[in-house]
Amino acid sequence: MKNILIFYASYGGGHLNAAKSIYEYINTHYGKNHIELIDCMKYVSKTVEKVSTAAYREAAKKAPWVWGRIYNDSQKGPLAHLSTRSNKIMAIKLLRLLREKKPDLIISTHPFSSQMCTYLKRKGKITSKIATIMTDFAPHDQWLVGSDFTDYFFVANDKMKDYLISKNIMKKNIFVTGIPLSNRFLQKYNRSEILKNYQLEDGKKNILFFGGGEFGLGKSRTFEILDTLIECSKDFQIIAIAGKNEKMKTKFEELVEKNRAHHRVKVLSFTNQIPELMSISDLVVTKPGGMTTSESLASGLPMIIINPIPGQEEENAEFLEKRQVGIWLRKNDNITKTLQHFLSNTNKLNEMKTNAFLIGHPNATKDICDILLKDAP
Repeated sequence: MKNILIFYASYGGGHLNAAKSIYEYINTHYGKNHIELIDCMKYVSKTVEKVSTAAYREAAKKAPWVWGRIYNDSQKGPLAHLSTRSNKIMAIKLLRLLREKKPDLIISTHPFSSQMCTYLKRKGKITSKIATIMTDFAPHDQWLVGSDFTDYFFVANDKMKDYLISKNIMKKNIFVTGIPLSNRFLQKYNRSEILKNYQLEDGKKNILFFGGGEFGLGKSRTFEILDTLIECSKDFQIIAIAGKNEKMKTKFEELVEKNRAHHRVKVLSFTNQIPELMSISDLVVTKPGGMTTSESLASGLPMIIINPIPGQEEENAEFLEKRQVGIWLRKNDNITKTLQHFLSNTNKLNEMKTNAFLIGHPNATKDICDILLKDAP
């Protein structure tokens, strides 16, 4: 039996969702091991966690360019040094937990926890195996701090693997598995039943539209895109998800009313039925967060990319365009012209769907857990 700790941090939902997927799979398939899921930042300092999480959300929502600058500056230079230094200081408190739990394996879905644990390992304070799961489609050097003391790196694509090798990380420690996602994306669903539940017609193509949830980034542009999509895609049905943003949900409903499109546009607030909804969809419109992107690719869905946060999401958007699985609807693009051209090009949509299946990793969670625990009892 192994003692396993999974660390995440509450900066965006992707790190937590990836951690949960790993946690659930190990519990189900490697149940003899003892496993715990812990927010590393909340553990070392609830005050720092609260302030920094709030700052991230405000920057992402109200001043995304600020977050983009922070993201780029944290790659190297004074800000990178400050971030690394602060994590070393916080690592001392994390050591108390690690001495108590005595983990054989530490799995990290956020660079901060990776940095703290590798620092402690370098100092000879712990001997645990350390696995880092990178939860985006482009690398960032903050993930690589302490890489000499990291035993496993799990990445989303070959380009990331090549980058890590260029940073002198041993090839044998790098695994291209994709980003872990819920086992529910592997399940088979009754299409007719789901369509009936949402009062949608069978035989029509469906677009899954994510408005950005609580962040509501680029709200006016999001509304403009949905409005145009309703108007120029009359052969499609649309499922528009506003998340926990009630104001956004109200505005979505107003757009449906304006276009008299109740029969083909369904507006939802927060839902945990994303695997089911993706199973009936033909196209996703979304911000390119690591988790939503992974889920879309695993479901074989082409993407229209909107409102990426500067930094990692813009890098994700570039990756998706280069791999021809999505189009990035940029700020100065003509929304109507771009959407009309894209939606009318059936051959292009089919090609992108094939590409999505080719680079998707629906078995990422299983593959990661099997690599880490294949010798476990």
